[in-house]
Amino acid sequence: MRSSNIGGQAVLEGIMMKHKEEYAVAVRRPDGQIEVSKERYTGVAGKVGPLARIPFVRGIFQFIDSLVLGMRTLIFSASFYEEEEGEGQALTREEKEKQEKKEAWMMRAVAAVSVVLAVGIFMILPYFLSGFLEPLVPSYHVRTVIEGFVRIGIFILYILLISRTEDIQRTFMYHGAEHKCINCIEHGLPLTVENVRISSRQHKRCGTSFLFFVLLISIILLLLVQVESPVMRVAVRIALLPVIAGISYEVLKAAGNSDNPVIRLLSMPGLGIQRLTTKEPDDGMIEVAIQAVEAVFDWREYERENFGADRAA
Repeated sequence: MRSSNIGGQAVLEGIMMKHKEEYAVAVRRPDGQIEVSKERYTGVAGKVGPLARIPFVRGIFQFIDSLVLGMRTLIFSASFYEEEEGEGQALTREEKEKQEKKEAWMMRAVAAVSVVLAVGIFMILPYFLSGFLEPLVPSYHVRTVIEGFVRIGIFILYILLISRTEDIQRTFMYHGAEHKCINCIEHGLPLTVENVRISSRQHKRCGTSFLFFVLLISIILLLLVQVESPVMRVAVRIALLPVIAGISYEVLKAAGNSDNPVIRLLSMPGLGIQRLTTKEPDDGMIEVAIQAVEAVFDWREYERENFGADRAA
């Protein structure tokens, strides 16, 4: 089975699906209708050309692009619900453009702050917490391993905390619908609500698995790169992030294209965490996901090539 190379993410009451340079966002509007928007996005990877195809380097550009596109599609999906809240307040075209620009800048600021906080919480905080163990655990290598497990623990705790809110629970349901659609296609089933419903909501190429690989690979690299100064240790943890992202992307890509037993074993923890970040969707969410897929990907042609004409019927 060849990977479909479809990627995506859940957005507010909808799903974004991306294939090559095309992406589509399908959103369930407040009136119950499904709105689908299809665009092209080349991003940083498209601008740097050959660099974006070099193994262990391309993952850095892919990660940046996923953040940018993720914010763009979230803004798009949120706009339908802002319109509903703003009903009765007539705005001129100029006022709308001003508001859109303001919102775009605010989202960029939120994204920048989120990245800084993520680095602080998931990379720097675990180092300082593990430092309190120095009197009991003098070995730097053992403390680094403990630091890694603290990092993974914080990540899981963060997911458990945010999943308590209703909006996030619905987003996790759409996340499940995204995975189910991709699994349905990649297992040779026609893309129908019934077939998507019985497909798995876990997928080896998920962003959750990517983040787990980042946390796991950071332990290995930090064991190899040892410095004495506490300031340099913090600096190394930040400086290694692009390297960690590049390696994690290659592992994730291999996981999506291989059934190798070692790769399967490495994928298992990430698939386990996906049980927290995906929930079973309802049929309406599956319909949204199907429309997002069909806007950017010819699944029938894919299934004919990989499974034969009968399966794609």
